[in-house]
Amino acid sequence: MKTVEAICEVLKREGVEHIFAYPVNHIIEYAARVGIRPIIVRQERIGLHMADAISRLSSGEKFGVFVMQHGPGAENAFGGVAQAYGESVPILVMPMGYARHLAHLDPNFNSVHSMASVTKSAEPLVSAEEVGHVLRRAFQNLKSGRGGPVLVEVPTDLMLAEAPDKLDYVPPQPIRYGPDMKDVKAAARMLVDAERPLIYAGQGVHYSKAWPQLKNLSELLAAPVTTSLGGKSAFPEDHPLSLGSCGLAIPLNVRRHLEDADLIFGIGCSFTRTSFGTAMPRATPIVHATLDPMHINKDVPVALGLVGDASLTLDTLIPEVDTLIHGTRDQGPVVSKIARLNEKWLAEWRPLRDSGEVPLSPYRVLRDLETTVDKTNTVITHDAGSPRDQISPFWRSTEPLSYIGWGKTTQLGYGLGLAMGAKLAHPDKLCINVWGDAAIGFTGMDFETAVRERIPILSILLNNFSMAIELNIMQVSTERYRSTDISGDYAAMARAFGGYGERVTEPNEIIPAIRRGIEQTEKGTPALLEFITTKETRVSRI
Repeated sequence: MKTVEAICEVLKREGVEHIFAYPVNHIIEYAARVGIRPIIVRQERIGLHMADAISRLSSGEKFGVFVMQHGPGAENAFGGVAQAYGESVPILVMPMGYARHLAHLDPNFNSVHSMASVTKSAEPLVSAEEVGHVLRRAFQNLKSGRGGPVLVEVPTDLMLAEAPDKLDYVPPQPIRYGPDMKDVKAAARMLVDAERPLIYAGQGVHYSKAWPQLKNLSELLAAPVTTSLGGKSAFPEDHPLSLGSCGLAIPLNVRRHLEDADLIFGIGCSFTRTSFGTAMPRATPIVHATLDPMHINKDVPVALGLVGDASLTLDTLIPEVDTLIHGTRDQGPVVSKIARLNEKWLAEWRPLRDSGEVPLSPYRVLRDLETTVDKTNTVITHDAGSPRDQISPFWRSTEPLSYIGWGKTTQLGYGLGLAMGAKLAHPDKLCINVWGDAAIGFTGMDFETAVRERIPILSILLNNFSMAIELNIMQVSTERYRSTDISGDYAAMARAFGGYGERVTEPNEIIPAIRRGIEQTEKGTPALLEFITTKETRVSRI
């Protein structure tokens, strides 16, 4: 058995079905020999984004794997690893490394050293005998605690070296842990004593599959729920206690209820301060339940911290709350307030969402998209900038893991790979990415990957021929040098790659075009719909 064969046998035992890759890395060929499908991308970052979606939509039960060559391949992959680290997504990254006698010589790129700051763990394989030990540690890290990329670098001179014939490897079991019961009891008392508690749910609810418990706690307390972008769809947004999601752009309900709350209960979240998120009120007491103790009192001061898995935490907290309140509270006053504020907010945005203007309003495009697709069978994600801010406040996610939200580092082009990975995870669902003409410039060539690898996604492009979000801060450079201008016929690009491409300019063609695009995906063809939109810069920053 060669070292690379032992590695692939571990991947097989761990249930890996796809590896995302760019050659040369011998794992690609040997994985294919044992029935693991390689997906070859046009650039490394996209492969990492696809692996990212596999891990997210599997709630950590399966893990995306990305492999690449040493040197330039590892260097190009850095941004994708950093994005997954910022979003706490558990993926296995296996770069080929320089031969062991060159691995530490300047200027060779050593992945273990260079990516240590953006990985949960980073370890080189130093001998064939260590395959089982190194990968056992890697998968234990992936399966336990807060998520993040785990890196194992395999030197090129070790790949084809002989390994022991017998591979001693048993997949490690996930380690789950819950909070101290005295803290749970204290949290329950604080929640029950609060007159206006608010629940803030993060993506830890997704990874622990704590969706029913979150709903149960909300209804028990008659407490409204908002989510982080990563936690969006953890709570059904058609529920009368839903406020919608946080982010840079938010519904009116989120702002008003954050201001009015006398206690905020954060579950499965980090409360990380970011320019692309919603700040918590400074004076409101916070109970913070999270998996990573390093996140408690990191960015916001908390009155009480609970350390543990979101599902285990809620399983112990709900009975304590139930005992104290002796029955479900009346939701009526809270529900009425939410409905009233929601109607007021939507009325303010109705002119843009119902607009018949040409060029198209992006809000009209996204409204028509939401009313046309079957949301119970759809997974959607946004890109950075305007697409994220235009869709996240308004799109009402009703099913868990139906919306891949993100936004701490906001690298452009992230959404395409996420949609492709989502389609591989859920081949029977409609998987959509919404991006702008700036984002497509970063990763648009990988639409060809969707065609070549037979991954029929629906790509919604909002094209205003401009970096519109920068217009207010780049006025002189735009006037003198056209610095914010962008051009391209991206529907034609999609057709040139062998996919379906259509440019839409009229309001009455939005819905028919969406239906045609969906029909193409059902036939197995990736579709790109290019909507020519206004240079809209208004977002719901309340």
